[in-house]
Amino acid sequence: MSHPKQKRPRLRGEERAVKARDLRDRYEGGSSIRGLVSLSGLSYATVRVLLLEAGTRLRPRGGPRTSRIETGA
Repeated sequence: MSHPKQKRPRLRGEERAVKARDLRDRYEGGSSIRGLVSLSGLSYATVRVLLLEAGTRLRPRGGPRTSRIETGA
């Protein structure tokens, strides 16, 4: 038998602003959005929206890229 999904209370006001700043600080410290989802229990979309509300500049998708210098060898 499946259990109904429990609704989380909406984040509003100062509580929302505090959560957004905390997520921003963790993201800017190197955490991924997916990592923040696991940590916070919030959905991917909610974490992303909160990061944007906090003024976070999101990293490009796909993780860090390394450039390789082609040699003639």
